[in-house]
Amino acid sequence: MLGSTHGTLTTHSRPARVVACGGPTPQAVHGTAGPEQGSGAPGTGGGRDGTGDLDVSGRPLSAAVPDLDRFFRPRSVAVIGASDSEGRPHTGITRRLIDWAERVGARLHPVNPGRTSVFGLACHTSVSDLPEQVDLAVLLVADPLPVIEELADAKVKFAVAFAAGFAETGADGAAAQERLAAAVARSGIRLLGPNTNLNAFETFREDLDGPAIALITQSGHQGRPVFALQELGIRLSHWAPTGNEADLETADFLSYFASRPEVGAIAAYVEGLKDGRSFLLAADRAARNKVPVVAVKVGRTETGARTAASHTGKLTGADEVVDAAMRQFGVVRVDGLDELQDTAALLARARPPAAEGVAVYSISGGTGAHFADLATAAGLRLPTLGEERQRELHQWIPDYLNVANPIDNGGHPVGDWRGRKIIDAILADPSVGVLICPITGPFPPMSDKLAQDLVYAAEQTDKLVCVVWGSPVGTEDAYRRTLLGSSRVATFRTFANCITAVRAHLEHHRFTASYRSPFDEAPRTPSPSARKARALLRPGEQLSEHAGKQLLRAYGIRVPREQLVTSAAGAVRAAAQVGYPLVMKASGPRLAHKSELGLVRVGLTSASQVRDAYRELTDIARYEDVALDGVLVCQLVEPGVEMVVGVTPDPLFGPTVTVGLGGVLVEVLRDTAVAVPPFGEDQARAALGRLRGRALLDGVRGAPPADTDALVEVMLRVQRMALELGDQLAELDINPLVVLPKGQGAVALDALAVCH
Repeated sequence: MLGSTHGTLTTHSRPARVVACGGPTPQAVHGTAGPEQGSGAPGTGGGRDGTGDLDVSGRPLSAAVPDLDRFFRPRSVAVIGASDSEGRPHTGITRRLIDWAERVGARLHPVNPGRTSVFGLACHTSVSDLPEQVDLAVLLVADPLPVIEELADAKVKFAVAFAAGFAETGADGAAAQERLAAAVARSGIRLLGPNTNLNAFETFREDLDGPAIALITQSGHQGRPVFALQELGIRLSHWAPTGNEADLETADFLSYFASRPEVGAIAAYVEGLKDGRSFLLAADRAARNKVPVVAVKVGRTETGARTAASHTGKLTGADEVVDAAMRQFGVVRVDGLDELQDTAALLARARPPAAEGVAVYSISGGTGAHFADLATAAGLRLPTLGEERQRELHQWIPDYLNVANPIDNGGHPVGDWRGRKIIDAILADPSVGVLICPITGPFPPMSDKLAQDLVYAAEQTDKLVCVVWGSPVGTEDAYRRTLLGSSRVATFRTFANCITAVRAHLEHHRFTASYRSPFDEAPRTPSPSARKARALLRPGEQLSEHAGKQLLRAYGIRVPREQLVTSAAGAVRAAAQVGYPLVMKASGPRLAHKSELGLVRVGLTSASQVRDAYRELTDIARYEDVALDGVLVCQLVEPGVEMVVGVTPDPLFGPTVTVGLGGVLVEVLRDTAVAVPPFGEDQARAALGRLRGRALLDGVRGAPPADTDALVEVMLRVQRMALELGDQLAELDINPLVVLPKGQGAVALDALAVCH
């Protein structure tokens, strides 16, 4: 595995506005289940639309796997617009397609009304003149739309459109692509493109064995580094250049590749997604099948998102939402193409880890210490080897050198019989699942002998052996022949890429070992709460705090005892029932920031204070010209950890749940995490774990641990509310949600809700 550079992982998080909405209208999930999936496999659906089972929001919970066998291995191919005139761009493409068809054993039929033959093959005037039904039609025409109906009449299964000038060019091109997509949907044909290329018809090495990488790219050139892995002995099985995705999309190929027995990992370069739900369903299928997915997803910055849209016309989506969605379904997100190739190669070929401990072994104490620092900072666990194991290692390594982990051999032992003994002893330790040997530069003959010993040891163990070959030259025999010649040693060129890949390897197997599909647990029928809640909503209006809390109460979310009053005398009576001390707040349908206007009074302990507070609040409201529906007399809730929970709409994924530190901290620190429905309890807890202020929930400086279970339950109830009311509820913000000490629950002190 060859990685030339390493991109630093950065997250450009934008402040999340907690908003609930119904999300985009579910798009059709195309495809017919292939023979290897069967009709009853989890996560599959029947028919082209794949909408067999829906959640409470009407979005699919399953999707069919498109049968793309005849796309990648057609029996017959038609080339529309074939040419053999020298100097014409279609001539080179036609020649390449002829060569490809011969390699895959397909019969190729040129179609061009201006020719009788092309490269010695009989040329047909139109699709209707083809001598047989073809599996795949390649369209070398500027406008593929007029050809689609002809292909449908000829019962062609697949088509590829290379033509550009569609959604990537702006509004007019987007309209043209919509017309093309509509024609394809009516025809029953599956279309790759437009604005795609010849990558699907590349020459794949057939002399390589072992699990393969399947590649998906929305930019052909960005897949070249992964494709080049074949020259290092790593097998590739497919390449899907999806282009503008008028029909076939990234999710289709992801589902298909995740069901192929030869695919060990899927590598993807994604500029934008056509439909968020389709992507989640495809990623879920890969997680169920334990097939790792590694992806570069551009659009972390506004510039990157804008450039991606101009390239393929795709919606990049809010980056923090995309990041959360990928994480929830086990997709490994990396930044650089070098990380993509190295991580995908390791995940495709490495066996499941026998243990999660990492041992670092080097011929230099400085190298070992440097690598150990970076690995530990990245979250890898370097267990201290037991005293018995250390005594064994000191049989061959001088006593003054450290062998606890990292292991420093001092150099000389690698040059003789001791080198292999040391490696075998480290691999025999039950706490070690991965051995990493950084070789910062060639130092013959030591480095040559060390490389050979590592290869021999890797062939005798089920544990992962990694080598970082740090030489900038890369022409040394120890690297080119010994290390790259081994199918058992994972070889890297940088510390960072090795650490990224090993961490992804361990996390992938940990994730899939306990994976439970949230689609299996997603609600399918509306709850009784939905009926109660809908009666509270007012189209086009913002609800008052009191009405917003009634909405929460309908979904079983706890709110303080409170009464809405419209007079000072009523406030005093309510106070007697709510109990002192208490809080009074103005309540109105368009009142969002009460504290800033001085419309909150806290800690009232007597009837006279209640009467005075009522008059003060109503006077301020009149002065500020704020319409009130009354004043809330509320229970004073004991202190706890203030959180915010709400829902924000995403154009790709629909309603997404946001959680973070609440009160004013949400605006100051912007410490929030996103969970993308459907998600279960495990995913909710994982979202909390991503908060920088997570320790506050565990209790700090003598404070008791907060009731995290209650917070998770609120997140799940808010998720259900968003899914069930998305067509009527436009905005929801619970802030603050006070999480009380463990076992005492969580209380929503304020709620902002806006209706569609």
